[in-house]
Amino acid sequence: MVQDCILEKGAFTKMSTFLTKAVMDFFVAFGIVLGGALIGGIGAVVSLQPPTQTMLDIAGRIKIWALAAAVGGTIDPMRVIESNFFDGNLSPAIKQILYLLFAFLGAHMGSELVRWMCGGSRG
Repeated sequence: MVQDCILEKGAFTKMSTFLTKAVMDFFVAFGIVLGGALIGGIGAVVSLQPPTQTMLDIAGRIKIWALAAAVGGTIDPMRVIESNFFDGNLSPAIKQILYLLFAFLGAHMGSELVRWMCGGSRG
């Protein structure tokens, strides 16, 4: 009952959709980096290459693509930021920047997890 009342509030619903998209962006980017590195490691084993180094290389190279895929795969988020910022409407621009930040954090956490699994050090 209480949750039904809370969900009917407009501000909470907007915040809920924002957080839902932000969390999804985080985990999509995280999954792309982690999955790409793990599958790449399997490919390295099949092709008789060193899997740990291959996984570390893939995790570093795929980070930017994970970020792009998580926020929509196109340049549209940048256009939203530009058009709204120059029009003086900062709320959509800030939301897009936060979506990019969440996706970056997901991609970075994925690459750090791969580095940790491979026993790699920073550098």
